[in-house]
Amino acid sequence: MVAIKQISIFAENKPGRMARVAKTLADAGVNIRALTIAEAGDFGVIRMVVDDAESGYKALHDDGFTVSETDVLAVEIKDVPGGLYEIANTLGMNNINVDYAYAFVTAKAERAMLILRVDDIQRATEVLSEAGMRLATREEIQNI
Repeated sequence: MVAIKQISIFAENKPGRMARVAKTLADAGVNIRALTIAEAGDFGVIRMVVDDAESGYKALHDDGFTVSETDVLAVEIKDVPGGLYEIANTLGMNNINVDYAYAFVTAKAERAMLILRVDDIQRATEVLSEAGMRLATREEIQNI
């Protein structure tokens, strides 16, 4: 399985909270590769892929944040119309549900990456690989 670690932070939805998260990671020398924020009233969930999940988790936890790690997939996505469809259709045809997803384009725009949380990560890895889609490793995410 080619899972990577995602950090999730449960935080109050108030001014300055994201700045505190960002400063905590910056002070620890951890670089954010991708992120999404889901708001739920007075609180929100900040999900991110960073270049060093272990150090990021420790820094945020030590700074008092409620933080967790989740296995996700980073799938190389064609940066063309239909790129997302190809991945979503492959998963759907194999009865794999996408819980959530977010994407980013690398700095040099050489490729786009889709971060996926699915209900069956092992099966998703298999069907995506069998369909010829490339999954990024933890080391590749660290070096993007």
